Amino acid sequence: MSKRDWRKLDESDVRVRPGKGTRPRSKRRPEHADAETAMVIGVDRGRWTCAMESGAVVTAMRARELGRTPVVVGDQVGIVGDTSGQPDTLARIVRVEERTSVLRRTADDTDPFERVVVANASQLVIVCALADPPPRTGFIDRCLVAAYAGGLEPVLCLTKSDLGSAEKLLALYTELDVPVVVTRFDEEPDVLRARLADTVSCLIGHSGVGKSTLVNKLVPDANRAVGVVSGVGKGRHTSTQAVALRLPEGGWVVDTPGIRSFGLAHITPDDIVKAFPDFAEAAEECPPGCGHLGAPEDPGCRIDELVPDAPGRLESLRRLLASRAGLEEHADRTDTDR
Repeated sequence: MSKRDWRKLDESDVRVRPGKGTRPRSKRRPEHADAETAMVIGVDRGRWTCAMESGAVVTAMRARELGRTPVVVGDQVGIVGDTSGQPDTLARIVRVEERTSVLRRTADDTDPFERVVVANASQLVIVCALADPPPRTGFIDRCLVAAYAGGLEPVLCLTKSDLGSAEKLLALYTELDVPVVVTRFDEEPDVLRARLADTVSCLIGHSGVGKSTLVNKLVPDANRAVGVVSGVGKGRHTSTQAVALRLPEGGWVVDTPGIRSFGLAHITPDDIVKAFPDFAEAAEECPPGCGHLGAPEDPGCRIDELVPDAPGRLESLRRLLASRAGLEEHADRTDTDR
């Protein structure tokens, strides 16, 4: 049909459809006002497991209009379609809400690709064994940096207290006011359980530190695989994917795979200092590009001059900054970190 013939049609010609060349093109996307809110609790090969506010657990795919929008465990999403949770049903994720916090890491300090571990968690529980495998303070410091930069409150959970003393390790973090929970395998983790109730918390740690064992105690029907520690003091990976588990007391705990490295290529020194209000204002007076490490690395740093009354806390802050910069001689790491 020519354009001249098309102009002769009116509303009575209802059976006539325009050709492809005459269809109006629009970039408007559907608003999906009827979308239901859910939390992503698992990701597996292009399918997302989501917990609806109604309590149903559904499997969903990412809607085409979202493109490659990343969707990770902890995300609050809008879902349309079959949200009954019945077997063989599939819904669609049509919207990802703005995140309140993000835990990110890179493979190493030179990798430009950020990996989002979990979204919208309020706490990062750093699980560290006091022995077998021995504690790695460098890893703890890096997790603290990621928590401060991502808007999560860090909590240090020390396991296997029946095998080693926590005194020396605790002394390193006193000035940072990091909450600490000490557990042992022959007791219930009641203190940790109370701290996790009614929140979304992410557990992270090296393989073999007892993370999955803790999860099995916190969520009795979780059935997370438990590994053993090898003869060289390194754990074997048991958790293979991040998954959010509902706590009986309310709230969620996200169990993450055991990792051996925690890159911080995406974090700047200013990201870390902003988490310390008593130093952040002084840091604004530093020259551009200051790493806030002090002399000799940053001779123009103003923090020493403007905040003279907190030497212990400043030393702890600079240990975190040094860990982020990969300066092992300042990071106070154990030999097993190298």
